[in-house]
Amino acid sequence: MRRLLVIGDFHIPHRARWIPIPILEFLMDKRFDMVLCTGDLCVDKVQSFLSRFGPVKAVMGNMDYIHNPKEFRQKIEDLVIGMTHGDEISPRGDIEGLKKRAMRMGVDVLITGHTHVPMIKELQVRDRKILLLNPGSATGVWSGGLKHGPPSFMILEVDGSRLTVHLYQLRDDKLVEEVYEFEKP
Repeated sequence: MRRLLVIGDFHIPHRARWIPIPILEFLMDKRFDMVLCTGDLCVDKVQSFLSRFGPVKAVMGNMDYIHNPKEFRQKIEDLVIGMTHGDEISPRGDIEGLKKRAMRMGVDVLITGHTHVPMIKELQVRDRKILLLNPGSATGVWSGGLKHGPPSFMILEVDGSRLTVHLYQLRDDKLVEEVYEFEKP
């Protein structure tokens, strides 16, 4: 089994000072097989900080000054996982646009950011399933004047063709967990 931290849309220091303390306290003693970052770190120190949790694979967000690739794609266990920031999808977070991107990339799971709203959405596309994930914003900052969610992130557990998604959202200074199960047919 592989454990992945999925996190992004920090916007440090432009919109947020740092990651909220309850999230830091939860993550501080943990190590992951990989840290997948959806971009908008904005500065190198955030990416360096993430590396203390495991090897970082980050994509470039529309507010980044760090030159990461625009897309990430890798087979992890029996699932092909892809990631892109999502700023190329219009309107923001459009399910049809995300589905097309997932199919173009040939992934079972597509991780995006940009909306700052956490999302878990399973799609049936012909004879296969695709899971769309968005961890939201780790700092809970506004998203260009649009709706945004509370500070949030995800932990993925990949076991063969099974994926367990743990979505954590900070509400009233407490982390609230939501669990979702996905299995590739």
